[in-house]
Amino acid sequence: MNLIDLSDIKDRNLGRILYLQSTVIPDKPCYQVGDRVFTYKETNTIVNRYAQGLKGLGIEKNDRVVIYMRSCVEFIFMAFAVNKLGAIWVPMNGDYKGTWLKEGIEDSKGKVLVTDTDKLPRLQEAFGDSMAYGQLVVNVLEGATCPEGATHLASFDALDDIEENTADIFYGDTCSILWTSGTTGKSKGVLQSHNVWLNAAESVQRQFGTEEHDVVYNCLPLYNTGAWVTSVYRALTTGICVALDEMFSARHFWERIKFYKATETTTLGAMHMFLWNAEETPEDADNTLRNANVIPLPPQMTQPFMQRFGIKKVQKGYGQSEACSIMNCLEDGIKEWAPNSLGDVARGIELSIFNDEGEEVPPGTPGEFCLKPTKPYVIFNGYFENEAATQKAYYGEWYRTGDLGMKDGEGNYYFLDRKSDFIRDKGRNISSLQVEAAVMQHPDVEAVACFGLPSEFIETEVEMKLDIILKAGSSATEETIARYINDNAPYFFVPRYMEFVTELPYTPTNKVQKFKLREKGVTPTTWDRTKTDFQLIK
Repeated sequence: MNLIDLSDIKDRNLGRILYLQSTVIPDKPCYQVGDRVFTYKETNTIVNRYAQGLKGLGIEKNDRVVIYMRSCVEFIFMAFAVNKLGAIWVPMNGDYKGTWLKEGIEDSKGKVLVTDTDKLPRLQEAFGDSMAYGQLVVNVLEGATCPEGATHLASFDALDDIEENTADIFYGDTCSILWTSGTTGKSKGVLQSHNVWLNAAESVQRQFGTEEHDVVYNCLPLYNTGAWVTSVYRALTTGICVALDEMFSARHFWERIKFYKATETTTLGAMHMFLWNAEETPEDADNTLRNANVIPLPPQMTQPFMQRFGIKKVQKGYGQSEACSIMNCLEDGIKEWAPNSLGDVARGIELSIFNDEGEEVPPGTPGEFCLKPTKPYVIFNGYFENEAATQKAYYGEWYRTGDLGMKDGEGNYYFLDRKSDFIRDKGRNISSLQVEAAVMQHPDVEAVACFGLPSEFIETEVEMKLDIILKAGSSATEETIARYINDNAPYFFVPRYMEFVTELPYTPTNKVQKFKLREKGVTPTTWDRTKTDFQLIK
């Protein structure tokens, strides 16, 4: 392990840090993919050769390179290579196709597009023969061939290992553009600096602490902020190894942890719920995992989750692409947190809660989380070529997160909901997350999404709907679910509408796209409580 000193801002440069680690711990494993191990020295050499290949294609400082690849180690090498040139890498959602893919790539305005051969059919379908995505670099998979006119990524391996001079790269320079997940609508390009990534990675490191032989297991997609903050960049700053799988598998998760002897990992969205809902076995705690970022995890599940899987520390918290890390809550059996609270405010920011007029609200009053940096370059540099969205995201110096929260009299902060998902029903403000937590306690419920649909009676209010996936073999009805909610939660948690579905529209990072559910609205199979004999007990 080598916890690198980054007190000098000249060293707060992602490409330079990789070089520094390669000189101090050259033979230490940096990445492991299956049985293949890349040391820090090997990684830096490959990255340097990739950088020379990109230079040969005309990539210069501030140019953009779009990466539309599987979550493979070559993806990581390419991102570092781009940054060593002072250029900007733009990851593209690997599940995009058709119009979404075409618009995403066109909106990124890249000079080079890097992809895998198995994604070429999607590019062909989206663009036809227009080649509107710039020069093409292809990672040729086994059994495939490089298309005519494209550059074979493997050709970079024969280039010279030349270390780029990164002295003119500023720690506040934009080094990547991360497109938001699209849970609330069209994605926006978040301009991330070197320092935003490093500040967030250091925040995770301070929570967990790193030990000599730690191995971080990553199965998050590499176009997602979480993979880089919790795995790639945190490992970079501490000199430990990242074990990399292309995707999450609930069925094989624990055997992969054991295979890599992984001690740390991160799960987001519904991933850990898939693990929790799997059949319990006596071997669940027989693994090498010590620490886990588990976001979000209901408070009542934290200790049972840790005990079942033998985990010593669980980090929860609150963040988003624009700020990466906002609040952190470490469950280690030492400090007791107020139930449902978010923990401590991350270093480098000041947090407050404002109303719609940009005024701070008193304790106990819901409002929008807003934050102000207390140090340079700890939140994003704005939205890519979208000045209107950038300006809309601020009250003066305060960045508006779009999330609703509340602060109590003791200074504890609580997350309520996405602002777009908060439900105003008959004069009450209802958190969709709290409703979902109550419904998930029903033994027949596999997954649930709570959202609001426009009310035909009052323009400023909505009617609540639940879309529910039942567990296999369940005989539950809408009435039995509604009665359970009524018996175990506030009566106004009982929705007007309910629908049993076989799937929910998840993003690739396992977040429910509620805007799609709102667009679907009421269907012929939707249960409407007002058209039944169901009686609410108040």
